[in-house]
Amino acid sequence: MALRQTMNLSQNLVITPQLQQAIKLLQMSRLELETQVRSELEENPILEEAEVLKEEDFQRTKEADAQTSDNAEVAVDAASSESVQDPQKQDEFEWESYLETQHKAPREASSGNEEIMNYENIISSTQTLHEHIYWQVKMTGFSEQESKAADAIIAHIDDDGYLKVALTQIAEEEKLDIDDLEDALSLIHEFDPPGVGCRDLKECLLIQAKLLEEDTNDLVMLINNHLKDLEKKNYEAIAKGLNRSMEEVIEICKIIYAMEPKPGRGYAGNDTHYVTPDVYVYKVGDDYVVSLNEDGLPKLKISNFYKNMLKGGANPTGDQKASEYIQEKLKSAVWLIKSIHQRQRTIFKVTDSIVKHQKEFFEKGAGHLKPMVLRDIANDIGMHESTVSRVTTSKYVHTPQGIYELKYFFNSGISSSDGGEDLASESVKLKLKEIVSKEDPKKPLSDQKLVELLRKEGIEIARRTVAKYRDVLKILPSSQRKKYF
Repeated sequence: MALRQTMNLSQNLVITPQLQQAIKLLQMSRLELETQVRSELEENPILEEAEVLKEEDFQRTKEADAQTSDNAEVAVDAASSESVQDPQKQDEFEWESYLETQHKAPREASSGNEEIMNYENIISSTQTLHEHIYWQVKMTGFSEQESKAADAIIAHIDDDGYLKVALTQIAEEEKLDIDDLEDALSLIHEFDPPGVGCRDLKECLLIQAKLLEEDTNDLVMLINNHLKDLEKKNYEAIAKGLNRSMEEVIEICKIIYAMEPKPGRGYAGNDTHYVTPDVYVYKVGDDYVVSLNEDGLPKLKISNFYKNMLKGGANPTGDQKASEYIQEKLKSAVWLIKSIHQRQRTIFKVTDSIVKHQKEFFEKGAGHLKPMVLRDIANDIGMHESTVSRVTTSKYVHTPQGIYELKYFFNSGISSSDGGEDLASESVKLKLKEIVSKEDPKKPLSDQKLVELLRKEGIEIARRTVAKYRDVLKILPSSQRKKYF
């Protein structure tokens, strides 16, 4: 054994913190990006949010920014290493162009005629399921021990109204007697909404059946013994088991279908979630124009105070630590601005390429979507597939056909039986949904029949693929789609 010195030449990809930040910003949604930018504005004193300037101020600030930008660049270069990751050494980052375009003309001033919204008339609070049950406990006149047991149970009821935790576990955690919990639960089962506090679907339906003011013997027997047959709509087996006619069984099933399988659904929040598009696609003449949505995103700039300070040289404050801190924060600010610009440019490039590949979709709708994979766009814009994947996740585009996630446009192809162009899987799903919507509900189409009908439309598809698409579209099998009433 001996010690030797050897030389080895190799290439390694080093993921610097700056590159990690750029990748992270690229895959953020619009809301996440805005939150991140606001956080950086609070933490980095070098960063400032650019104010919207009047038109007459634009030319003055343009010249002033152009003069200070060179000094800021020199200061960053002095503090940074010779790494190729330095943003100042990358040609695609145009610092001077950024300073020139950081200001925008203001929006037209408000005319003052707009009606002032009275928020007191539109903001309201809704009662939750748990609040509704707690209120009933107070109104029922429970004893202190019963209220303690009821409160422990209610705390474990989920938003659907189900009690998924065993009473033995609650008794152990809350140091309560199991008998007190069982008594309290039986009282909660009489509360509104009917079925609240149930432990499974069968108990939920039985609780609701017992509240009906009519003979429920057959109804209870069906729920106890034939719930699986009811799920499969196997009415023949239910009729045989209950020794009833099909007409009688169907009437009983109508009652069950009218019950609520999720008692807490009526108290669930119904807040509307809005999607803000990251990019717009407009039709101008015969062409489509891509425009980034910059509204709501803070416009970042470097603080004039620190830019003027850096004009004094490499150590403007006389304090070495303070100077190093300023240089580090300046470099971080420049990287953030560059990363955001790179993100916006990438979204623009990807969307523009999608528009070129899917022009028929923008003209005629989802039925004319073409097969397209990440590689098609990546090759077109000269980027890696992983970059395209990141930039299309949680990013939305507003089109003449509606708002879509950018990932919507990527789908596999289905062969055409007439030898024509392949069809996008999304188009096939829409065609499948259309055929099922027009079927006779008393004689639903089987998967094999759907295959044959699609083949007549020029779509060559396997039965297992039809079954897979049907599951994606949440379309039940033919046996469960059949309606007797």
